[in-house]
Amino acid sequence: MKDRIVYVENNFLDPYQSFGLEYYLTAEKTFDDSTVLLFWRTEPTLMVGRYQNTYSEINTEYADQKGINIVRRMSGGGTIYTDLGGWQYSFITRTDKNEISFAEYIAPVIDALQTVGVKAEFNGRNDLVINGKKFSGTAQYMHNGFTVHHGSLLYDTDLEELVKSTTVDEYKILSKGIKSVRDRVTNISEHMEAPVSAEEFRELIVKHLIGDDGIRYNLTQYDMERIDYYAREKFDNWESKFGKNPPFNVVKTGHFEGGNIEMKLDVAKGRIVNADIYGDFFGNIDKSAIEKALKGCEYDSDSVRKRLKDNDFDSCIYRITAEDIADMF
Repeated sequence: MKDRIVYVENNFLDPYQSFGLEYYLTAEKTFDDSTVLLFWRTEPTLMVGRYQNTYSEINTEYADQKGINIVRRMSGGGTIYTDLGGWQYSFITRTDKNEISFAEYIAPVIDALQTVGVKAEFNGRNDLVINGKKFSGTAQYMHNGFTVHHGSLLYDTDLEELVKSTTVDEYKILSKGIKSVRDRVTNISEHMEAPVSAEEFRELIVKHLIGDDGIRYNLTQYDMERIDYYAREKFDNWESKFGKNPPFNVVKTGHFEGGNIEMKLDVAKGRIVNADIYGDFFGNIDKSAIEKALKGCEYDSDSVRKRLKDNDFDSCIYRITAEDIADMF
C-alpha cells in the first residue's frame, strides 16, 4: 500500500453505486501514485461473495419483504449484512502482486480504532475481533492491475436484522440464530467509553487514516455519470445477483388443500434447467407439460408465477393454483 492517501468522498447510500465507484477507480479514474481510500455505508443490504450461491446464503423471501438490497461483490468471502449503523472501507492501490494479502491493509484500521479507545485484533484469516467477538470481515480482489481491499465495520448495526436476512432456515432464526450471533458478533460502539454518532466515528477514523499528507477528492458530475453506469451495468441487475450462482440441485415441497407437491430442480446460472414434479395431487394435464414450461425460467417466485400463468396452468391442478406453486420458491 502506498504512503500517500487520496480520500474520495463517498456519500452514496445505494450499494450498487459504491461498488460502481470501486470499479470506476480501477477502470477509468485511477490514482496510480497513491492509495485511494473510500469510507462508506449503505441502506440495508446483503453483500454476497463472488463465489457464493445467493439462494443458499440469504433469506431471499425476507429480503424481498423488507426491501433489502442484494449485491454480489467482485471479491470472495462470505455474505455480510450492512445498514446505516455500519461502515465499509475500501483501499485501492496499484500493484504488481497477484496474491491475497490482508495484513498491510488491516494494520492501519486497527491503529485507527485504537485512537478511539477500541482494542481490536486480527484473527489471522480475514476478520477483526474485540475480545474474541467479530466486528469486521475483510475481502480482496485484483482488477486491471489494482488491489481492492474492502471490509465491513459493525458500528451500531441491527444484529437481529443481520440474522433474519442471512439465515435461510426459519427454525434456526427462532431457536438459536439471534442468540448465537449475539454471542459471536459485536458492535464497535459497545466498546467505546464515549460512543459518538456514526458520522462522527467516520470522520475520526478517516482523519487518522489519511494523515497530514493525505488529500480529499470530491467527485465531479462526469464521475457520477460513469459511476452510475458501472453500478447498473456490473452490479444492479439480475444476472449479477443470481445468474452467476454456481449450479445446484434443490427439492421444493408444498402441502395444499388439493394435495402435496414435490419438485426436484436442477438450477444453473440462476435458471431452472430441469424439473421433476411428483405428488398426490389431481390434475387435467400431464405433469411433463409443467416441467417443460419451467425449463429456462428464472429461479424465483415471481418468474415462476408468470411462467405458469402465461401457459394457462393456473387451474389445471385441483385446488392448487399457480400462486400456490410459486410460493414454494
